[in-house]
Amino acid sequence: MKTRVLLPLVTSLLAGSAAALTVAGTVDGSVPANTRLGAWVVTPFGQPVEEVVGVPVRAERFSLDLPTTAPGSKALAPLTPQNVTWPGVIDPVAVSGQAQVAELKFFTYVDTNNNGRRDSNEAMREVMPTAGRATLFVVWVSGDVTVKANKGYVAGLKSGWNALLVDVGRAVNVQPYRADVSLTVRMTK
Repeated sequence: MKTRVLLPLVTSLLAGSAAALTVAGTVDGSVPANTRLGAWVVTPFGQPVEEVVGVPVRAERFSLDLPTTAPGSKALAPLTPQNVTWPGVIDPVAVSGQAQVAELKFFTYVDTNNNGRRDSNEAMREVMPTAGRATLFVVWVSGDVTVKANKGYVAGLKSGWNALLVDVGRAVNVQPYRADVSLTVRMTK
């Protein structure tokens, strides 16, 4: 009898654990020694709150394994049309349901003391990983929701972390990011 109860519990726990999402690619431009690339949860206004993963840039390459866990509560905000200031989103914005949301942005910094994390004296520079003309956009949502906006923007988001490639032209094309797509981060002065 205990086995019948335990098996469905273990099965549901395994089914609920999301697979790790890896974003990888190259860095184009001058890369100073000890440069790190970090994925940071940001406020709806774009200020970094918490680094969820960071890696050293080695031989102009990076590979970030995004977390499978939810971001901290101070990084979460209600998903409303007013706080959707994502790449490619132009008013009017419609959200299909209620959810909490946290956005990731990518930053580089020089780890001057080589301690594997950013210290307050280490300047951050926002960078945008791209694949061709498309920009990588990563967001966490607490439940399945669809965000629609002008020019054909449609993002169907599943509970957890979502990585999307957003291509803005006459229309906005939103596609799920695939691990076989190589990204480029451009370092400029």
